[in-house]
Amino acid sequence: MIDVRLDASALAQVRLSVSPAFEAIAWLRLAANGRHHPVYGDPGPAARLALRDRDVALVAQTLLPGGNGGYTLDLLTPKPWIGPVASILDRQLGVMTETPPDAVAHQLCPGRFPVGRMPVDVRTAMEDGTFARRAADGLLRFWRTVFAELWPGVRSTLETDLAARATVIGAAGIGRMLGTLHRDLDWTGSHLSVGTTAYQETFDLDGAELVLCPTAVGWPQMAAQCCDASDAVLVYPANGLVPSRPAPDNGLPELVGSSRAAILRDLGVARSTHELSTRWRLAPATVSYHLGVLLRSGLVSRRRDRRVVFYHRTEQGDAVLGLRDSVLHK
Repeated sequence: MIDVRLDASALAQVRLSVSPAFEAIAWLRLAANGRHHPVYGDPGPAARLALRDRDVALVAQTLLPGGNGGYTLDLLTPKPWIGPVASILDRQLGVMTETPPDAVAHQLCPGRFPVGRMPVDVRTAMEDGTFARRAADGLLRFWRTVFAELWPGVRSTLETDLAARATVIGAAGIGRMLGTLHRDLDWTGSHLSVGTTAYQETFDLDGAELVLCPTAVGWPQMAAQCCDASDAVLVYPANGLVPSRPAPDNGLPELVGSSRAAILRDLGVARSTHELSTRWRLAPATVSYHLGVLLRSGLVSRRRDRRVVFYHRTEQGDAVLGLRDSVLHK
């Protein structure tokens, strides 16, 4: 469990933003580990070719299995600044470049790599003080040669999510919005509790700013970056992403029907009957019928918030889909 405490001042400073650096790092992680994204698919030959670049490879080595699994150096995903989206990446790269050598060493040694397990190239760059600059150069090169083509579609997904979150804040308040970010995240009124079995940590963000960033490339995972209160970021899965195909051989459409399968995949976050009806262009009565079947089967749960009933996929529903929503610690 990661527990993040927010006083009134911190809560007043919570804001929403996209994080281009996080999305690019997530794509690089997939390429480095030879994995596919459930929605965007294979990073492709261009991404694998980019890994031959010395600076791109330097970053990639920090994203491979080993050390503390799931850990990402905070310096690789700086807090997005308040400004035009088009300029956020440049600012993040600037912050990355200016990371002091002692901060680089602090993040690399006790965080990512236990004693004796640091790659030679990473250790050399850390010791000669070039790691931060080379990491920024490598990420920029990866962005230009690989990720820039994917970014417009990713950005559209992220900005659609941000607009929906802003609407919830306007209609029901920031507390309500915080409670809908992820099934493993609870807002108590003063604490954000991020459920995970891997870590037990508490962070005090009193008076500090917390930036909430949706992720499409990191979907369906969540990431908490709170070790430095001045660089606090919580990354959550963006709404609206559906795996391009069900898990192999799970036979879900044949089991529950194509419409119910689509609705079940869409319930990784809580949604109302009206929202599902709009998203899937189905009559409200039809959606209600499908939800009733899924509810009786134990694949979804429901809860009421004032006059609206929200439905959410259960762990049994996740198992049927073959998905594992996890929490990344940063």
